Amino acid sequence: MQWTLVVPLKPLPQAKSRLADTADDGLRPGLALAFAQDTVAAALGCPAVRDVVVVTNDALAARELAALGAGTVPDLPRAGLNAALVHAATVVGAARRAAPVAALNADLPALRPAELARVLDAAAEFPRSFLADSAGLGTTLLAARRGRELRPQFGVGSRARHRASGAVELTLDAVDSVRQDVDTGGDLRAALALGVGPRTAAAAARLPAGQQ
Repeated sequence: MQWTLVVPLKPLPQAKSRLADTADDGLRPGLALAFAQDTVAAALGCPAVRDVVVVTNDALAARELAALGAGTVPDLPRAGLNAALVHAATVVGAARRAAPVAALNADLPALRPAELARVLDAAAEFPRSFLADSAGLGTTLLAARRGRELRPQFGVGSRARHRASGAVELTLDAVDSVRQDVDTGGDLRAALALGVGPRTAAAAARLPAGQQ
């Protein structure tokens, strides 16, 4: 089974505000773009992924991610993350009826294609399923098999909401790169310890000493 991944991305100037203690306003947009580029590049290298579609209204991000081979969809609802994902999943479903769809966070700069493949192969066993983030409170991936609605519940406490919505939680070992999203400076350091992609490594090298 091959999946279409939908990756949501805020306009870069608004992204990663919780990294303010680590990166200033001049560096955060570049970090957010680098995270997304490394996430998309790794996802496109995963054998379980047919294609990747980024939903964003940021022209620079759309252009740079399209250059990697991703499709792009504008966030027409402009009503937050979950509305953007529902819109993108609807667009993708109309064009690609044969493929199941999964929402994947754009801030997984340490993502490994083989680990993502393990998660998606496990997700294929259930109508809807999700993977919790490294903190155990959020969600990094929400999957829906063909013919099922995605019904995203992302945001603070999304792990509990996805479970309450009937999605099956995937409990897998050795998929740390799929769980390690980056919201805070601590998250970034954890991702760097796992080993990030080249764009994130280059962007992180511009951070002040002690923040890398």
